[in-house]
Amino acid sequence: MINISKKGISIRTATAIGRIHLRKSTIKAIIDHNVKKGDVFEVSRVVGTQHAKNTFLNIPYCHNIPIEGVDVDFKTGEDYIEVSCTLTTTYKTGIEMEAINCVSGALLNIWDMVKYLEKDETGNYPETKIENIRVLEKKKNSL
Repeated sequence: MINISKKGISIRTATAIGRIHLRKSTIKAIIDHNVKKGDVFEVSRVVGTQHAKNTFLNIPYCHNIPIEGVDVDFKTGEDYIEVSCTLTTTYKTGIEMEAINCVSGALLNIWDMVKYLEKDETGNYPETKIENIRVLEKKKNSL
């Protein structure tokens, strides 16, 4: 783990995004609140937040940083849902890994909640895919 004891404290934000491609009928079921496991967006928001807060437990060289804000947003397209997570901290090191983990968790949860709608006759997911998880932006402002 890198020693950050001599680094100054800054306000840091990071935004990560990613997409899950789903059947059009699955997107409609999510929007219409017709998914057996519940409100896909609300549960995914909670899961994403949990993933962000637990990043240091899953990635051993990440510092356990104080997360001061988590915003998880969803944008629906005809055959996809885009998840955007913006995280904020006032600390010595960045928060982009937490933002990526937030997006990953939210996307995985979406898949889990709707997988019964996505399976084909063989039990596979020919149309379902998660892609383009990336850091969209990060900022550092001195105090």
